Amino acid sequence: MKKILTIILFSAIGGVFTLGAYKLFVEKPQIVIEKTEKPLLTTVPTNFTSAISASIENTDFTVAAEKSLNSVVHVKNTSFKTILDPYAEFFYGQGNGIKKYSQIGMGSGVIISSDGYIVTNNHVIKNATEIEVTLNNKKVYKAKLIGTDPMNDIALLKVDAKNLPYITFGDSNSLKVGEWVLAVGNPYNLTSTVTAGIVSAKGRDLDGNKNIDSFIQTDAAVNPGNSGGALVNTRGELIGINTAISSRTGSFIGYSFAVPSNIAKKVVEDIMEYGNVQKAVLGVFGGELNNEAAKNLDINYTEGYYISGVTDNSGAKKAGLKAKDIIIRLDNVKISTFADLKGFLRTKRPNDVVAVTFLRDGVEKTVNVSLTKNLKETVSTLGLTLKNLNKSELKKLDISNGVKIEAISNRELSHYGVKKGYVIISINNENVTSVDEVSDLIENRQNGEVLRIEMLNLNGELERYIFR
Repeated sequence: MKKILTIILFSAIGGVFTLGAYKLFVEKPQIVIEKTEKPLLTTVPTNFTSAISASIENTDFTVAAEKSLNSVVHVKNTSFKTILDPYAEFFYGQGNGIKKYSQIGMGSGVIISSDGYIVTNNHVIKNATEIEVTLNNKKVYKAKLIGTDPMNDIALLKVDAKNLPYITFGDSNSLKVGEWVLAVGNPYNLTSTVTAGIVSAKGRDLDGNKNIDSFIQTDAAVNPGNSGGALVNTRGELIGINTAISSRTGSFIGYSFAVPSNIAKKVVEDIMEYGNVQKAVLGVFGGELNNEAAKNLDINYTEGYYISGVTDNSGAKKAGLKAKDIIIRLDNVKISTFADLKGFLRTKRPNDVVAVTFLRDGVEKTVNVSLTKNLKETVSTLGLTLKNLNKSELKKLDISNGVKIEAISNRELSHYGVKKGYVIISINNENVTSVDEVSDLIENRQNGEVLRIEMLNLNGELERYIFR
């Protein structure tokens, strides 16, 4: 009997050690957060109610899905590149070392007009040699690139077709946190996929993002291939272009981000009307308020945009805005952060009039400000003063895009003969259409990234310069 008990006891202990070893060496913990945070107690209500499930069941997504599915397309980006194989060149003779290869990328797009205009992300079609669009009914079209806006990660395509199903733009400013939304796209080449979630946050500024800082954050599942797809509300209106996820694995872990529809709509309209994106300037500089900034400034407000200075000859200056004013609303849209301010201005054009509500000495005031255009800018990192070119100047130079050099203080460029009047055509293979784009591309480059600048000289010849 004792022998049996001893065997049972050792078996039990062995089982515990085996289970412990399995837990320790076999099971891998699932990483679900990106940043280390202080552990918080999880509280779970102990009562039971069917109210939540009833609310979900009563929310009908079928109308929005039906409106969206046929208007979201699969986008195939093919880029052909040529490389030189020095070994093949050495062994088989000159001309035998040239190799061509293709690289294929996949994404999504949204039809926004019956005659074939499609909006997608710039990164979906970047460096594309050929763009192919597949509709939900399996029809395939070759797409033409109409224009891009790298800063907002938006691109406009066109296919030669008529009577296509399309989505109408909704008002992303009217979105509310907690509102139901659908993400429609082609994740992992799975066409016509719909996922549901809620708006988790607005005006989100992502760490590591260099340009867009006014994302809509949702918990609708978005994966690789969803980029450029539609984020729609329950009425089937386009309220965002799905663009990014926050992940350590490359797949969805609970956070997805979309460019607001108001920004995308404005970019598309600018490209169609002007050929480039019109950037509006309020004419103030400063920073967003928080608890620390409020303490340093000795004020009682922890939200809003604090004006530390006003630009001469700007709309803000003419309207009477001053240093120490705190902007709290623009056209009745709440401004809590810099992302709110920048995101709102990206939906506006020069000469638009905006109602600016601000606090001055604790008193709320409102003035109308006429936005202006950033016509000239000095890029200090390059020692250049640049000027936008209008349509007639572009036509005269027989180019479709470019930014003119008005003054130069860069000794290296001057040494190589770069002069006032040269036109910057592209930077790192990105065509530039405004001084803002040049500034953004230069200032947002990664540390150590090579800078390749293509210019048109005074004789109309292309010259290329490389900086490290």
